[in-house]
Amino acid sequence: MPTITKDDLLYRDYHWTAYAHDDPRRTGEPDATLLNRHEGYEMLYFINGFCARTRWNPGPQATKAAAQKAERLIRQHLPSTVRARAAVEQWLLQHWSQFA
Repeated sequence: MPTITKDDLLYRDYHWTAYAHDDPRRTGEPDATLLNRHEGYEMLYFINGFCARTRWNPGPQATKAAAQKAERLIRQHLPSTVRARAAVEQWLLQHWSQFA
């Protein structure tokens, strides 16, 4: 079950372009594929995957609050030069505790 759904996202200005189920923007582990932080499906997929991999919040499951924090950090604080999914994940891990 995903940590968050479309209705849980904090921002409402996403584009919702559907990708094929096997599209590299939606499959596999984070890699060099660029994350479009304004594409809703990409953000949901990335954030849910990030929460599933990290699990540092209370309990064995990631919380909706953690997922929304990841969304907020990506949208408000992530430098525009950080675009690859693996780099976005690394930036979140390195800067998580710097933000409330």
